[in-house]
Amino acid sequence: MARHGAGRGWYTKVIGAALGVMVLATGASVWSAQADAVDSAPKAVSPERKVKAVEKSIAHASDAGARGVNITIDDGPDPNWTPQVLDVLRENGVKATFCIVGTQAEAHPDLVKKVVAEGHRLCNHSVSHDTTMDRQSKAYQRSQILDAERMITEASGGVRPMYYRAPGGAFTPYSRELAASRGMRPLGWNVDTKDFEQPGADAIVATVERELPNGPTLLFHDAGGDRAQTVEALRRILPSLKEQGYSYGFPVR
Repeated sequence: MARHGAGRGWYTKVIGAALGVMVLATGASVWSAQADAVDSAPKAVSPERKVKAVEKSIAHASDAGARGVNITIDDGPDPNWTPQVLDVLRENGVKATFCIVGTQAEAHPDLVKKVVAEGHRLCNHSVSHDTTMDRQSKAYQRSQILDAERMITEASGGVRPMYYRAPGGAFTPYSRELAASRGMRPLGWNVDTKDFEQPGADAIVATVERELPNGPTLLFHDAGGDRAQTVEALRRILPSLKEQGYSYGFPVR
């Protein structure tokens, strides 16, 4: 009996050990599947994610050289005017930099994706286009810049803005340094076309022709009001500058 009992004890231990191995293997398999699911899940966009810093001085020059011109488009995207601006740019083979407001990006992510798909670059233009940014606290500036970065990146499907343009040019040393640390070169302009005042397409064209010697970065708008004059002016300016020997590029980074 003792001998038979010992055999049963050995058999019981073997079965127990086998069951233990199966439980461990099953647990490891479940854990591995869960880990794989977590790793493969889309990652939330975080403004604190490590990025390469860029120069913090305000950019004006063009990467297209001495005869380069940078077309920059502010305040959108707008469902009426942005598609029309994109059409004119496409017709003329011109790439531009779109300075996007965070709330507009959230409202119209399809247009942000369209801007990216057509080869244009994105610029962070703050969350709410507050032109008093330079008189606000650092905490407020940080929120406006980093929240807009997140909103634009999410709207674009993961493409980050490459520049930061302060609303109304209201830069501060802090906002420039913060933006640059996040890989967004502060972006200025040389020619303010005043198209937001709706002076007429003739006046917008004349401003560009008169002030282009001041520098290559031109400021237009695709939101904030009726932009029919801007669309018409771009339709005339883009081929005209090409005929004069200018080429189109992006602001330096």
